[in-house]
Amino acid sequence: MQYTLRNVPRAVDRALRRRAKLEGRSLNEVAIEALAQATGVLGEPVKQRTLADLAGTWQDDPLCDQALADQDRVDEEMWK
Repeated sequence: MQYTLRNVPRAVDRALRRRAKLEGRSLNEVAIEALAQATGVLGEPVKQRTLADLAGTWQDDPLCDQALADQDRVDEEMWK
């Protein structure tokens, strides 16, 4: 079966080309493998995590805020 794909996002193109180059394989081979894996034909599909379930769950924590502030403090003696 032959396909022609249009409007491939630039980031997808770069990622596929980078992977093909790193693995010493053709762009065609890498693209077919990525499609097969994403559709579940080649083993388990890659599970995507959006972190949407964490949105809006931040809780203020003064101890954490203080610890982060302590990390931002510059020790002048170390820079002499």
